[in-house]
Order: sequence, then structure tokens, then C-alpha cells
Amino acid sequence: QVQLVESGGGLVQAGGSLRLSCSASMGTFSNYVVGWFRQAPGKEREIVAASSKSGNITNYSDSVNGRFTISKDNAKNTVYLQMNSLKPEDTAVYYCAVRSVATGTYGYWGQGTQVTVSS
Repeated sequence: QVQLVESGGGLVQAGGSLRLSCSASMGTFSNYVVGWFRQAPGKEREIVAASSKSGNITNYSDSVNGRFTISKDNAKNTVYLQMNSLKPEDTAVYYCAVRSVATGTYGYWGQGTQVTVSS
């Protein structure tokens, strides 16, 4: 059974920073690709960052590239999302997710954490 718990969300002014954490209770964390997604009101969920199994390879959406950093700590079963230079359009519920080895899709999700950026 996989359990993902996000933390670190909150209210921040534009230009500020937040660090999200996602703690995973699951099998060997190092066997899994992980990602951070977000969903703003009235919009579809979108992926913002992903990390390879080892954490050595990362990818970002164009909207956050250069401002957000994903990092994966396999020893702690935790993935982080450092968010800098936040903008009001970054306001959303942020979710971490683990990609299923069997299906290749993100099949395990946390409950989400709210990030609100005020202008």
C-alpha cells in the first residue's frame, strides 16, 4: 500500500518562496519516478516537475522552469519541491505522485497541499 503525504503549503507574497515536502510510505522508493502536479481552480491538473528514480534527471514545465526545483531523497523516502520567485498564477493545490512501474502512469497520489500567492 502506498501513502503519500504532502506538507509545506501556505500563503506567500509574490516573489517569495515555499518548500513543499512529500513523504512516502511504500516499497523501495528508489524504484519509482516521482512528480509534482498542480491544479488551479477551473483548470486541469498539470505536471510541473518530475524526477527520475535516482533523482539525477529532472524535468520541468515551461511555466516553472528556472524557478522551481524538484529533489528526491531516496534515503528519506521524500521528494521536495523548492519554489522560488512565486507568482500569483502559481496559486493551486499541489500534489505529489508516484509513477506505477506496472502501468507507467502516475497511479499513486497524495491528498494535496494548497499554495496561495498574493499579489
